[in-house]
Amino acid sequence: MRLTRLKVAAAAVLVASTLAACGDAGSDDDGGIDVDVRDDATSQFDEGTRMRELADAGTIKIGVKFDQPGIGFKGATDDRPAGFDPEIGKILAADLGIDADKIEWVETISANRESFLQQGEVDLVIASYSITDDRRKVVGQAGPYYVTGQQLLVKSDSTIESLADVKGTEVCSVTGSTSLDNIEAEGATPRGFDTYSECVDQVLNGTVDAMTTDGAILLGYAAEHPDDLKVVVDPFSEERYGVGYSLDHPEMCQWITDTLKAAQDDGKWGEAFEVTLGKSGVDTPEPPEMDACS
Repeated sequence: MRLTRLKVAAAAVLVASTLAACGDAGSDDDGGIDVDVRDDATSQFDEGTRMRELADAGTIKIGVKFDQPGIGFKGATDDRPAGFDPEIGKILAADLGIDADKIEWVETISANRESFLQQGEVDLVIASYSITDDRRKVVGQAGPYYVTGQQLLVKSDSTIESLADVKGTEVCSVTGSTSLDNIEAEGATPRGFDTYSECVDQVLNGTVDAMTTDGAILLGYAAEHPDDLKVVVDPFSEERYGVGYSLDHPEMCQWITDTLKAAQDDGKWGEAFEVTLGKSGVDTPEPPEMDACS
């Protein structure tokens, strides 16, 4: 497994195999990684902890995106979502003694991630969920388990090659995102759409000049259209993806951090990247250093 610093701009050269070929997240028979499920999970956790409750129950609800290829995607005929985030969910569930087929995957969009955790609709949120100080005031966020940055998605024949080239162009992203604010500051005219897929369509048909958001998300769309789209420019922001949990269960932070660190050390984190975002042709990055739990 090659461990190099992720240079997402190199994703302009994409392999023809798409991320859709990754299959459902679950076992390596359907495209995901094979994770060893602990058989001593119940005994490793103290009574009264949320981890012990979940281990005893033998099931867990995990909120993920269903519309981000490579990160979290579930097609109309898929049984389970596929992507890097579901693979991270499988690693955490396995440490609780919960097999992938016992995970309840809950579609979670950007607008309801905090409310789902606060109301107990899900136990964890792993949904391209950038860690911020404001979010940590209302929910817990452990990590980061992945670090990406804002980039541009353009047509393969686009003349946009640097951030300076966006001045005077129209660039889209999802409405209300900080990505639009950032690109406006670079001199572009921002265009907001309800979904990422709408924005991609606008780039493909030439209505807008580029799309901008986290490079990890753009990689997925570029891999779906390897002949038509490419990712350009070095990351010009930093997005640190974290695992969300309820502040009612602060003990989950150290467990999440320790479990993900173990996955980094034993290679499972790298395997999860390789079978998802790695399908776009980029090298496996070095795992990020995670924050200490307070």
